[in-house]
Amino acid sequence: MPDTIATTKLPSGIAVPVIGQGTWHMGESKKTFADEAKSLRHGLDLGMSLIDTAEMYADGGAERVVAEAVRGRRDDAFIVSKVLPSNASREGTVKACEASLKRLGTDHIDLYLLHWRGRYRLSETVEAFEALKAAGKIGAWGVSNFDTDDMQELAGVPHGGNAATNQVLYNLARRGIEHDLLPQSQAAGIPIMAYSPLDEGRLLRHPDLIHIAKAHQATVAQVALAFLIRNPGVIVIPKTGMPERVRENRGSVAIKLTADDLALLDNTFPRRQQRFRWK
Repeated sequence: MPDTIATTKLPSGIAVPVIGQGTWHMGESKKTFADEAKSLRHGLDLGMSLIDTAEMYADGGAERVVAEAVRGRRDDAFIVSKVLPSNASREGTVKACEASLKRLGTDHIDLYLLHWRGRYRLSETVEAFEALKAAGKIGAWGVSNFDTDDMQELAGVPHGGNAATNQVLYNLARRGIEHDLLPQSQAAGIPIMAYSPLDEGRLLRHPDLIHIAKAHQATVAQVALAFLIRNPGVIVIPKTGMPERVRENRGSVAIKLTADDLALLDNTFPRRQQRFRWK
């Protein structure tokens, strides 16, 4: 597979691939555990080093799958995990991180996110993140499911400007972030990490996407992912437990959408003048 994966830089200067691997729904069954770990390892082989997970996924089961996938090759992976808002107090964040580290079988998490906003003050969670970073337990921290107002509030708390990413719902059918959140994040140099980039598979049967895919001798998934990663500062994290699908996702980096393609997609999936909402 000759095309290299483009990278985008976190505010720290660390470069990460624009296409990584998600783990939502992994770790839910012992029957699929080995295949899921194998799929993630295949992605690592193909240069998809960013693996996204969370303590919430299968009550830690997905983190255990990641641990198996990176066993013996931790340096090949850039691991992202998340703390639940119910655990995001000053002490609770540290405890949650320690538990995730144990499940992941590693001494550090490369990027640690607040999964969504909860009852604890942002200043309290950020204080915990900064302490974890100072202790070497995490390399950087960020947030997930934050809208523009949330990001502005975050920037106003001590060390809030150290956020390295915002992970949000973004795909062709959910383009709300293009109205304000995406351009503001790009201007601030904070990458957007797009989850559910295929709208949980709903995009795969769309006739216009099928038409464009045929023109590029590609798959619909590749076209949908290519649409997102053409934007500077956007990282996609599609999830699959099948190595052949991992290879398919990896191939999206070779797709160069034309002006006609983009015009058709804009007409079919218009960017509505609405703010980002993830629920």
